[in-house]
Amino acid sequence: MSEPLETQPAATLAFAVRRAREDEYEATGELTSLGFATGPYAHLPRRPERVALERDAGARAGDGGLLVAVEDNTNRLLGTATVTRAENPISRQARDGEAELRLVAVDPAARGRGVAQALVQASIDLARSWGVPGLVLDTGPLNHTAQRNYLRAGFERVAARELGTETGIGTPQVYRYAFDDVAPVRIRLVRQTELDAVARLTVEAYTRDYRLSETYRRSLADVHDRARADEVWVAEDTATGAILGTVWTPREGALLSPVARDGELDFRLLAVAPDARGRGIGAALTEHVVGLGRIRGVKRVVMNSGGSMLAAHRLYERLGFVRLPEREERIEVEPGRFVDIVAFGLDLG
Repeated sequence: MSEPLETQPAATLAFAVRRAREDEYEATGELTSLGFATGPYAHLPRRPERVALERDAGARAGDGGLLVAVEDNTNRLLGTATVTRAENPISRQARDGEAELRLVAVDPAARGRGVAQALVQASIDLARSWGVPGLVLDTGPLNHTAQRNYLRAGFERVAARELGTETGIGTPQVYRYAFDDVAPVRIRLVRQTELDAVARLTVEAYTRDYRLSETYRRSLADVHDRARADEVWVAEDTATGAILGTVWTPREGALLSPVARDGELDFRLLAVAPDARGRGIGAALTEHVVGLGRIRGVKRVVMNSGGSMLAAHRLYERLGFVRLPEREERIEVEPGRFVDIVAFGLDLG
């Protein structure tokens, strides 16, 4: 069963994220240990030195980076995260002045309320205020929900920094949020509050240029289901926060369409806002998918496209994709109306 986007239902009490107080250190340490003891690596033996690290929240508060999420009215601790500096002994990945995010944990009873997402955003804001070049973190490969939270916040995976392995865990994945050399466009996973806007963008992008059946129009707008089951990426203008484009990919190990084979990554519904055309957004989204394919170790990235979508075809060919005639077909989109579907692939070696 697919996991929903992490949200904060209106029926639950609101919460705030702030620095932990000294009288909360002990409870914060207990919450941290509970969060990891009930996470995806709960089956592993708990090493004493690891448990001591989780529980010693006071030591992590030394440079002002111990954050807690606290429920309004009840003051109950819901979650915690630690932002630290490269020179701190608990830092594992930070270098060249970077800050590091560690030990993000949420009370099991508070999961599904957006607590982790709020802690991650507060950590980004705190690290930015320190004037560091970036915020880095690492996480185990089984921490799928955490990974999506980081990608939703705007972190980018940095596979080149994934070097060592840990017993029972494997190779931790490394993510970085850049404050220096920020690109004009940041590609990240869509957020719950953006789903309707991305639906409108997708429909507008396709209906601007093509005649579409009503069934296909409805499928374009169904971003909620796509984001729940798969991955919907957006291109965000880093200066204004505007959403400029979107593309749909499967989660790792899955496929979206019959055009894809085992060992391949396919993508669908690449769309650019009409007023953002000419800025290279389509190319940036396609190159993001190719980079995702390289990280996942697939042999080829593939997609299909309507035969009349010539501008898109030129983009794919410019980026090195080639036609796959053996995977092409003609389909009936409405009674008596047929459309040629063409296929493209890019071998990744």
